[in-house]
Amino acid sequence: MRIAIIGVGSIGGILLGALSDTDAEMVAVARGTTATELSGMGLVMHMPEGSIEVIPPDAFSTFDSTVGPVPDEIHESCDAAILCGKADSTPMLVQLAEDVLTSQGVAISVQNGLGHAEALAHRLGRSRVLGGSITHGAWRDDEGSVHWVGRGTIHLGWIEGGAPSGTAAELLSALAAAGLEPEWSENMQRIVWTKLLVNVAINPVCSIAGVRNGALLEVPELWEQALGAMQEAATVAEASGVDLGDMVLDDHLRQVAGATAENRCSMLQDIMAGRLTEIDALCGAVVSQGESAGVPTPRNAMLHALVKGIQISPHFD
Repeated sequence: MRIAIIGVGSIGGILLGALSDTDAEMVAVARGTTATELSGMGLVMHMPEGSIEVIPPDAFSTFDSTVGPVPDEIHESCDAAILCGKADSTPMLVQLAEDVLTSQGVAISVQNGLGHAEALAHRLGRSRVLGGSITHGAWRDDEGSVHWVGRGTIHLGWIEGGAPSGTAAELLSALAAAGLEPEWSENMQRIVWTKLLVNVAINPVCSIAGVRNGALLEVPELWEQALGAMQEAATVAEASGVDLGDMVLDDHLRQVAGATAENRCSMLQDIMAGRLTEIDALCGAVVSQGESAGVPTPRNAMLHALVKGIQISPHFD
């Protein structure tokens, strides 16, 4: 099986490194410096257990998406494509997925936010698209090494529902062989929204305050803001026809914040590095969906505005 990882940051690095240890043939689609480092030095992974693994550059093929069209040796050659890039890059990532996949190949997005699977389905057709969500924790340092700081799971399933079959079943087996703990779901809408609820609770509040995730459990005022944003998003989900099951919101948020207490969330890492955040795909998406469903979302709107302000603040120094 040939699998393309499109967007090799922290999560993409985990997937590339872990799957390179299986029988799958891997393709890394990255940009600029990252592509140069992968093709020249390979990938350095700091494992959750403390060891360091070096994946040599000949363990996968690398394509720099900034240099031109997908080369012939990669074009329409992949059985599966996993989109891992930032939410604002989705249109480009979808185009790359279409370019590298065979006519029967499947695509899956494990990005934050809403709408990525739908963007893929618009180009590829719904029968070739999987919904995805990942809870493995990772960050990428200034030297390009990937730090896999917490093992989790990958939820995946057809956006139309149903059992795994064909190439999707092969991808499920490859992820299992890589130790990535895949779990098949027949209700990916619930999985994606559950992840969104956690992200709108933790990411903007911790990013604005400049604290690690565990601070939510120590500062009641931060906890109140985070849980309020999560409750708002849950109301929007239910008004949009999403069945969230029997999840108890405060218990779920407490569990995630405790399990990731020492982590700096990805949004805080982006702010510290001067990068654009994914706030539009998180709180912004909740606000937009709330408007469509007739649900007011003042707390998500406030967090959205504050993070947008932090993003542009260097321009006003």
